[in-house]
Amino acid sequence: METKTICYVIAAVLLSPIAGGLLAGIDRRLTAWFQGRYGPPILQPFYDVIKLMGKEPAVVNYWQIFCVHVYLLASVLCIALFAMQGDLLMIFFVMTIGAVFMAVGALAVPSPYSQLGAQRELIQMLTYEPLLVIVFVGIYFVTGSFKIADILAYGRPIFLMLPLLYLVLTFALTIKLRKSPFDISTSHHAHQEVVRGVLTEYSGPYLAILEIAHWYDIVLVLAICSLFWSTSWTGIIVLMVATYMAEIVVDNITPRMTWKWMLTYVWAVGISLSFFNMALLFAKPL
Repeated sequence: METKTICYVIAAVLLSPIAGGLLAGIDRRLTAWFQGRYGPPILQPFYDVIKLMGKEPAVVNYWQIFCVHVYLLASVLCIALFAMQGDLLMIFFVMTIGAVFMAVGALAVPSPYSQLGAQRELIQMLTYEPLLVIVFVGIYFVTGSFKIADILAYGRPIFLMLPLLYLVLTFALTIKLRKSPFDISTSHHAHQEVVRGVLTEYSGPYLAILEIAHWYDIVLVLAICSLFWSTSWTGIIVLMVATYMAEIVVDNITPRMTWKWMLTYVWAVGISLSFFNMALLFAKPL
């Protein structure tokens, strides 16, 4: 591996939680503004994590500890693979492993809230992962590769050829980030009947680790979105800002829906949009 690539990986791994924490703080501040409140400072997520790190560890069993660290490791590895301009499918598989271990950690305790949250987390994975695969296949049809390096080298913004697939991607990533109306397994706003769902039995430093892993996930989500307009920094910034702002707005104006509605609606709309975009793609030359 080249020295330049190693520097990129180290920088990405070190800076991603900082960027993700700041984005989480902006999210909370804008959410408060939408609700007519002043809201916490933008650095509040960092204060919360530091406070959680200082608390005494408390877990039901040691399997939870293992699952938490695997989830964090998977999130870090996804960022590292992206910085190395690796394979999208490899990133997808690593991300899936982390998500599965998070759900398994919640299933390892007898709490009914944790059990229900974990089951719903698995349903969410079942919902968004096929859509992510379809999106990555669409990118392959345009660029001829799953390699991020080849996608970045493509001469045109792939958003222009895959606008509907980008909309499908936002569906999938909204579920991945557990934002309304798809926050059925857990809720940062705590407005559901399963309390914190999959996070119910995590506390102290282990909850802090999950929060840091979530910050990595935020950065990974936006990094994947940036591939759709990688020909200019202006296009990347505009697309990422518009996407994340749309996620925050949708999160605040929609209620949480049931898992049956999520599965039916997202698959029906997402797969329909995907096939329509694919049909348009093959109907005209690239």
